[in-house]
Amino acid sequence: MIMITKSIKTFTAIITLGLEIGYSEEHYNKDYLINELQEYQKQRIDEANIYLSASVSECNIVLSGQDEKHLKLEFINYPKFPLEIEVFKEEIIKLGLHLLNKMQQNRTVIVFPDETIMLEIDGAIDPRI
Repeated sequence: MIMITKSIKTFTAIITLGLEIGYSEEHYNKDYLINELQEYQKQRIDEANIYLSASVSECNIVLSGQDEKHLKLEFINYPKFPLEIEVFKEEIIKLGLHLLNKMQQNRTVIVFPDETIMLEIDGAIDPRI
C-alpha cells in the first residue's frame, strides 16, 4: 500500500453565529444554516474552484445575563484544495458576510490565527447583557 501525504502550513478560521434572529427570541435551526452553507460552497466551487470545508458544532456564547445558542463553523486550509493564506482569509470573510445576512445576525466574529475580525451590521447590544 502506497501512502501519499501532502503538507501545507496550518491556517484556520472560526466563525460563530447565533441561532437567534437579531434579539427577537425567534430562532433558526442548524439544518437551515447547513443548507445555506452548502449552497454557498457549491457556488464558490462552480465560480472559482474554491473549496471551504467546514466543521459545524453547537456551542453557547455566555456573557453576563446572555446565554445564547450558537453554531461554530471551523475551517482549515485543506491540503487537498490549498489556498494562499490571503485568499483563504478573503473567502472566509466573504462567507462570514453572506451568513451574517442570511442568518439575520447583528454581528459575528471571525477568528484567524493572526487576527480577530468583527463583522457588524447593527451596533445594538443584546439587552440581556
